Amino acid sequence: MGMVAVTWTNYLRKRLPQTIRSLHTLKGNELDQILMSPPLASLDLPDIWSPNSSSRIIPAIHKSFDDHTTVVLDGKLISTEIRSRIAAKVREMKTCLGKVPGLAVILVGQRRDSQTYVRNKIMACEEVGMKSLVAELPTDCAEMDVRNAIMRFNKDPSIHVFDWLQNNWGQHLDEEKVLNALSLEKDVDGFHPVNMGNLAINGREPLFTPCTPKGCIELLIRSGVEIMGKEAVVIGRSNIVGLPTSLLLQRHHATVTVIHPFTENPEQITAKADIIVSAAGVPNLVRGNWIKPGATVIDVGTTPVEDSGCDDGYRLVGDVCHEEAIKVASAITPVPGGVGPMTVAMLLYNTLVCAKRILNFN
Repeated sequence: MGMVAVTWTNYLRKRLPQTIRSLHTLKGNELDQILMSPPLASLDLPDIWSPNSSSRIIPAIHKSFDDHTTVVLDGKLISTEIRSRIAAKVREMKTCLGKVPGLAVILVGQRRDSQTYVRNKIMACEEVGMKSLVAELPTDCAEMDVRNAIMRFNKDPSIHVFDWLQNNWGQHLDEEKVLNALSLEKDVDGFHPVNMGNLAINGREPLFTPCTPKGCIELLIRSGVEIMGKEAVVIGRSNIVGLPTSLLLQRHHATVTVIHPFTENPEQITAKADIIVSAAGVPNLVRGNWIKPGATVIDVGTTPVEDSGCDDGYRLVGDVCHEEAIKVASAITPVPGGVGPMTVAMLLYNTLVCAKRILNFN
């Protein structure tokens, strides 16, 4: 499962009816041949409140978490398995149709970490046999330049989806106008308002779920972390990661709290969580005293810090102080090698799903 062997007590395991618990224990081939996370609509359950739900006795859990070995959730290893299955499907599509999925990337600006991320995407496409194109635009490019690139990819039948990096954009670019230029069917990142709306509404299934949040959930499920009924805290509320992650966790029946820069006493709120997903982009924001003993920590943060000793001249630092967290958490993702590889794997998965839909390939 891509994680270090560990033994620890799950203090909060709930005795749920088998029909409900089965949502999180189905084997991968019963749900999808590539991913283990099920379709969102299949998770929907009626909200039936127990008359005495407010008076349940919750056992104390802070007292007995002593010796433990923290699980390192190896996103790189898990994503390798997913990518191998995607590659098999791409080969099958090429054999049957003579076509392969096509991904285009729009990169605005010259941030080195973004350029590295784009290179990783292109390499990943090559590894699984997909076509890839990159449109590189300067930081000060006109809004029309971005829209023209989008329209060009919208019309290209060999490009089934395109990915764009928002974190490089200047204030002169109107995000709403650019989003409106997106073809809903090619919005691999799931940023289109219709996709985000369907993600938020029970009974709806978005055409695409944003890649990083989807990767976080897949990582939790494959690592055996129970989501249903658990207290989850999402740090950060960006449209790219924080918001869709909180929506996904709710669709999986977690009780979700969102921490943002105006939240009072964030460390006290976070310290109650069974699952922490940090996507604030602030190095070492989450310290050991923010984490409840035995919690699962997903560190989405990847802030580049200058380091002349590294090949690229910088190293990536997460939101979570790893040295402190590893002494308290039951499971944690590394940076790099945790969420990043899962994001790329979900991008490839979404690309494959879109190509299958457009080409009517089952």
